[in-house]
Amino acid sequence: MGEYFDARETRSADARDAELARVLPAVVAAAARAPAQAARLAGIDPASVTGRAALARIPVLRKADLPAAQRAAPPFGGLVAPAPGAFARLFLSPGPIFEGEARQPDPWHMASAFFAAGFRAGEVALNTFAYHLTPGGWMMDHGLQAIGCAVIPAGPGNTEAQLNLIEAYRPGGYTGTPDFLKIVLDAAEKGGRDARSIRRALVSGAAFPPSLQAEIRARGIDAYQMYGTADLGCVAYETPAREGLVVAEDVLVEIVRPGTGDPVPDGEVGEVVVTVLDVAHPVLRLALGDLSAVLPGVSPCGRTNTRIVGWRGRADQTAKVKGMFVRPEQVAEIARRHPGIGRLRLVVTRDGEQDAMTLRAEAADALADALAASLLAVTRLRGVVETVAPGSLPNDGKVIADERPIA
Repeated sequence: MGEYFDARETRSADARDAELARVLPAVVAAAARAPAQAARLAGIDPASVTGRAALARIPVLRKADLPAAQRAAPPFGGLVAPAPGAFARLFLSPGPIFEGEARQPDPWHMASAFFAAGFRAGEVALNTFAYHLTPGGWMMDHGLQAIGCAVIPAGPGNTEAQLNLIEAYRPGGYTGTPDFLKIVLDAAEKGGRDARSIRRALVSGAAFPPSLQAEIRARGIDAYQMYGTADLGCVAYETPAREGLVVAEDVLVEIVRPGTGDPVPDGEVGEVVVTVLDVAHPVLRLALGDLSAVLPGVSPCGRTNTRIVGWRGRADQTAKVKGMFVRPEQVAEIARRHPGIGRLRLVVTRDGEQDAMTLRAEAADALADALAASLLAVTRLRGVVETVAPGSLPNDGKVIADERPIA
């Protein structure tokens, strides 16, 4: 494999544009076989969509709109042509959002991210992303196997079992959230267990602030970040250059002005919009609600695809907490379960090196426990409930406040 997983990673700009002109019309045509996509593409000839400028004529599809579309036309909202039985696996992610996994090797284009992070054939990797219902565990599993790694399908939680697996199999690599990596390492240190075999990590799904990066590095682990979603797989990944995130092959990223589909100049912060160049499961201009910017030039590592600066906040109020999306619709559901309460505001912060949630509610103290139970039931995440006086929360329309520092 040499220094790169795939020769396409170092293509010239001309070669990259030529492949885009060849592949993009077929991707648009494949998407148009789905009824909702056909309506979205009305008046657009797929054969004419041969580059970024033509692609920008297609209206964006907002990830935040997927749950409502899928409820109206289950399971995929009329946005996916293949029937559910055509997929290898079918998932349900928070939102809720239904996704299918294409029947092909490395369908979530994860292998290059692992290779850039130093994972190699013949090594053992501990995968702590969930395999149940959500696609995270399978995404990483496919990418690791494409490289030739042996995968421990550990899933999250159960720290004692994780340490038993580490001591038995001696994995050289870890993949999961950075928070859970710290939990495992802390438990090993406290319990006198040996987790020193882990020397590299590909982390995602949660914030990885500089303080935690420094702590993981001090423990002898070379950790890299991957930016992805349950709908798309890997979008971009960190390389040894440590200068931004390189966009994955088979993925096209645009940065647009929030609330529009209009691309902004390189360097300007805007909303991330992603197109997946896969005729088996095409995705056209999905607006993720995340903010980022394009870095000019080519990465010093030699990979030539577009680079982005990484996460710079949310264009909407959706927040990712411990790897799970929490949406304004979920806060509204909590309010519906408790008639008579006033405003709610879910505040997301960091407690030490962990994500934390506090639900502030204009409600009586006696409702705190019931609200905490509803918060867990609706979001699948635990949080603290603070009751406040009626009328004390701002009347600004904000129901989720992400107050975590930007890394």
